[in-house]
Amino acid sequence: MVVIRSEKILPIHLPVVDLSTERSMVTKLIVKACEEYGFFNVINHGVPCDTIAKMEEAAFDFFAKPVAQKKQLPLYGCKNIGFNGDMGEIEYLLLSATPSSIAHFNNISNMPSNFSCSVSAYTEGVRELACEILELMAEGLGVPDRWFLSRLIREVDSDSVLRFNHYPPILNKDCKDRDKSPSHNHTKVGFGEHSDPQILTILRSNDVGGLQISLQDGVWNPVAPDPSAFCVNVGDLLQVMTNGRFVSVRHRAVTNSHKSRMSVAYFGGPPLDACIVAPSVMVTPQRPSLFKPFTWAEYKKVTYSMRLGERRIDLFRNCTQLD
Repeated sequence: MVVIRSEKILPIHLPVVDLSTERSMVTKLIVKACEEYGFFNVINHGVPCDTIAKMEEAAFDFFAKPVAQKKQLPLYGCKNIGFNGDMGEIEYLLLSATPSSIAHFNNISNMPSNFSCSVSAYTEGVRELACEILELMAEGLGVPDRWFLSRLIREVDSDSVLRFNHYPPILNKDCKDRDKSPSHNHTKVGFGEHSDPQILTILRSNDVGGLQISLQDGVWNPVAPDPSAFCVNVGDLLQVMTNGRFVSVRHRAVTNSHKSRMSVAYFGGPPLDACIVAPSVMVTPQRPSLFKPFTWAEYKKVTYSMRLGERRIDLFRNCTQLD
């Protein structure tokens, strides 16, 4: 168990992108946010509020079940993160974000009756949102093929994932009194420092804080939750495919002393055999290629072989280039 004690904490406000505004402005704002923060919030995103609410209701119903029932599902996890000894104050459900995988939950007796239907509708909505954002990114970067990113997660065999993270309230017994102050609500690491390996993440959380990003080493920036928005962040593959212009920023989740937090992350991933390389327009004599080409299968294998906090992307850098 990792307890947060003396760290430099500096709250920030992420850029907010309104997808209903003029398209050329939206593309500029997204590119700027990805270059400077690696994260941004999107509003007027087109995913119906009712779809989000039903998904969250179904997910909370699942996490409210007895532990013995939840453990019957092979895709359920608690405390352990990955295969290499990482631990956190968390329980989670990890699903392949394909219609056939989600429909399978209709046949599991102890799942909430509305789970498959609600999660399928939600997954379809956030996948379309992810594709729209990736197309806006391509336009903003001046890439002639505006679909070069989005087609990777539209593919039938795309390796996208939906992850439900539930962080129960954890009270630090040594700090009972001071935890009553809002400034001390976050006390322990729920999900440790890492970057997301896929292309893009679309994150939804309930109205409870916990996400922190690190824009410089040694400093953590808490991000206030916004129930009206989705939080979007650049993944490792997108950093490679933009030749380092976009930044896959390291982040973590911390627990709340008094409230339960749930986040739902859609990780847009390409097919396993997809070659990850920057398009020619992103490589210039002034900015040579920073990374070696590789497949998602190769990168995914490395991801699962390393600890959560290790910098996987550095293994694929061209050794003569510095980012």
